[in-house]
Amino acid sequence: MTSNKNIIYYLTIFADFILLNIAFTFSASFAQSFRLLLQNRPMFVLCLILNIIWFFSANVIEFYEDSGAGDFVKDIINILKNSIIQAIVAVFYLFLIKENLFTRNFILYYFLLLVLFITVEKIIFVYILKYLKQMDYNIRKILIVGSGEIGTNFYNSLINQGDSGYRIIGFLDDGQDGNQQSLGRIDELNEALRVNKVDDVVIALPYSEFSRIEALIKICNRNAIRTHIIPDYFRFVSKKFKISMIDNLPIITVRNEPLAEFYWRLIKRIVDIILSLIFIVFVLSWVLPLVALIQKLTSPGSIFFIQERVGQKNRYFYCLKFRSMSLEASAKRNEVIATTDNDPRVTKFGKFLRKSNVDEFPQFFNVLMGDMSIVGPRPAAVSFNELYAEYIDELKLRNIVKPGITGWAQVNGLRGDCPDEEGNKKRIRKRFDYDLWYIENWSLMLDFQIILLTFWQILKRKNLGQ
Repeated sequence: MTSNKNIIYYLTIFADFILLNIAFTFSASFAQSFRLLLQNRPMFVLCLILNIIWFFSANVIEFYEDSGAGDFVKDIINILKNSIIQAIVAVFYLFLIKENLFTRNFILYYFLLLVLFITVEKIIFVYILKYLKQMDYNIRKILIVGSGEIGTNFYNSLINQGDSGYRIIGFLDDGQDGNQQSLGRIDELNEALRVNKVDDVVIALPYSEFSRIEALIKICNRNAIRTHIIPDYFRFVSKKFKISMIDNLPIITVRNEPLAEFYWRLIKRIVDIILSLIFIVFVLSWVLPLVALIQKLTSPGSIFFIQERVGQKNRYFYCLKFRSMSLEASAKRNEVIATTDNDPRVTKFGKFLRKSNVDEFPQFFNVLMGDMSIVGPRPAAVSFNELYAEYIDELKLRNIVKPGITGWAQVNGLRGDCPDEEGNKKRIRKRFDYDLWYIENWSLMLDFQIILLTFWQILKRKNLGQ
């Protein structure tokens, strides 16, 4: 159910592209002159590239997801993100073609003008939408049949959307006569449609009322009123459910994950390979022999701690870490004993490895081999996974994606276990909820955000592993 969503979406994109090209032309003219710009063909190639990059980067960060919603802070952040990407692409392109005329001044002007133009456009756009809503221009009036949990949830969702293009005129329900927004009983639908100028009727009744729903649809059809039905499946689906069609049959996907799409998995895998190779070549190549030398001098034994953990699709894999415990403690790798502060099993050098998160570095080999991703839910040891499954029935949902070196739960402070059993259950549940949120809301920008937050927390010397 949408109202003017498509036209708002396309108008916003069209306006952004117009302003982007105006900002480009003005910036080039300010930096040198319009005459020199016309003579410089590579600059027109850059302009085309910037238009393409804007479209793709805007879709990646979901810039047009809530066009016209009026969330000014979110709009400003997204404008800055997109404009920074534009500036980086321009710098890279001008460096490659060895452009000497349109350089620093052009990039500075372009960035500032782009931010200014798009910001002003968003402000004007929001005010126009609000004005049109106040004037009742192209606003569709909705009558909700059913004020129970389904109808109330729909009402709250529509109110939270702000300028959605709809106005709720009231409810019809048999048990809500005292409701200030009640227009009567459900059987009075025909009269309510006659008295009120209703454009749409939303039927929010439980599926047990099937025969009644059929009668209500017939009444709406006789009055030429557009009808919408909210399926009573909200208790089964997540907030990220998906509706698709196979032939003429509607299919409701209970939980929609972006990484279910092959092309997103491929892109994430390519990023993992590139970043892990860079890290292995430039960091692990000298950290590994250094750690090995210190390990041999301070705690003779294996350099690595290798533990069987649960990965994607519940398959087991061997997770690599630098050994931080004594050789005797490391040998008991399958025991369900959480590591605590000042744990006597941890060696002196191991404390440094764990505090600095250097003990997690070998997991970039796991990423390169395809067992893990750089960002994802942290993989649990087999013994811990069995324990957690006693607390959370749907725990295996974490494993529909690859586990990660760092994750959304970890950068939000949810690593490790609590010594208190009840507190630990709550912590595990909360960590699971964060992991599930990550899976349902995954994007490349979210991964990069988590990576940056991870670096920041490492600088603050917070342990992120498990």
